[in-house]
Amino acid sequence: KKKKKTRLSTLKSPQCGLPLQHSGKHCSTEPGETPDPVRTLVRLCVDRHYISVGEGNAELFRRGVSCSYGPLGLELRRNLLEQWWHSVTRSSAHVFGINTVNISGDTAAGGPEQLRIVESESFQRIFEKQKVSKEQLVQMLQELLLRSPPVRKNLFKGALEQFVPSLELVNGKLPFGLAETGLCFQPSGGSGCSANEVMQTSLVWFCSPRTSSQWLDHWSRQRLKWWRKFALSPSDFSSGDVPEEELEEVVSRGVRIMYNFPWGQEPLETLWIRGDTELLQKSHAVLTVLQCREDRKSVPHVVSVTGNLDRGMMAFLSNSLQQLKKVNGRQRLQQRNVLKLHPTLAPVKVALDISRGATVELRQVCEGLQQELMEAEVSVWPGYLKTLPTSVEHLNAKYDEMGVLFTMMISENTLESGLLKVRSRDTTIKETMHISEIKNFLCRYISAADNI
Repeated sequence: KKKKKTRLSTLKSPQCGLPLQHSGKHCSTEPGETPDPVRTLVRLCVDRHYISVGEGNAELFRRGVSCSYGPLGLELRRNLLEQWWHSVTRSSAHVFGINTVNISGDTAAGGPEQLRIVESESFQRIFEKQKVSKEQLVQMLQELLLRSPPVRKNLFKGALEQFVPSLELVNGKLPFGLAETGLCFQPSGGSGCSANEVMQTSLVWFCSPRTSSQWLDHWSRQRLKWWRKFALSPSDFSSGDVPEEELEEVVSRGVRIMYNFPWGQEPLETLWIRGDTELLQKSHAVLTVLQCREDRKSVPHVVSVTGNLDRGMMAFLSNSLQQLKKVNGRQRLQQRNVLKLHPTLAPVKVALDISRGATVELRQVCEGLQQELMEAEVSVWPGYLKTLPTSVEHLNAKYDEMGVLFTMMISENTLESGLLKVRSRDTTIKETMHISEIKNFLCRYISAADNI
């Protein structure tokens, strides 16, 4: 039967053309404006400390490569990496973590097309040489490049090198996998852009030739389920077979996990059946050492799962942004932007603020509650430290754009009765709760969201 294939369109991220200076204001849209989700998202990410200020930095963010992240962006990436790691290593008893170096000491590795690090002084010394022909100059430059250390473009080769040492962990029995995360260089591909770093995730799964296709299907389903687990709109994440004309020589089949951005689909993870060719070439071991047991002895085939976590961050931020209409106190219609990140991924779980008439005692209550929550590994935004008065409406808009799950308002009533107001980001409902219940409530809430 002919396989149903999903073609991946040639897509480009839009040019937002934003003057990306930190505005310090919330990103509500006034009446008459046509909301542009991409423009709104990038501006929100700059204003709310997900990415650093700068048009060049925002362009890296839009392209799905590593950029300069702000405190909330770095925390989001840390949460996402942690969830990816747990989903891969805990899904099977035989997935082991590894760590390989970005810059290889083997200058012969990778061949002439490998990305390499070259000191500018070395180039300068060559060009300063007198009476050197064009042919000699080219030869010296080529020799310099071949002597320079290569940098990795992916984590796949490091896993192949770790295959033989890892056999002892499984007593030579298949299947098993090696997982790793780390920065890799992404070649420009002739686009005219310089090479950029990408936070890559990698699972290399070793299995028998007979079961490789079944394992590809298994990991494809598992990975799509994982992406959708944290999504506000799960249908924006999809999977599809890679067309045969896009398969590399060593690849027999491929699947892409994609996200439907406002400008079109882009891949988040790619899965390949790579056979045993690269393992035989990379391991430099005799055939009998490479042979493993499952139902019979054979050289394993490789199923690789490679992801771009920077683009994954962009996908979750885009997926979680909701632009809701609201009427403000002056009866004017405004756009309310809410970053409804999954509770497990949200960089800040709680914002602590104090009502008007702040006293030293109220600040002490906030400090004590913050310390208690931090000890329970619940991230807190210390809004009570602000020095300028801010309206409750402005605070709510700010925290909604930051993706803060709950806002807690400490008042003089808290000193008297221990009660405080808790506002939910997702429902905007305010509830009264005793301060002694806060930690258990939050821990149960986050744990329940993670187990769905």
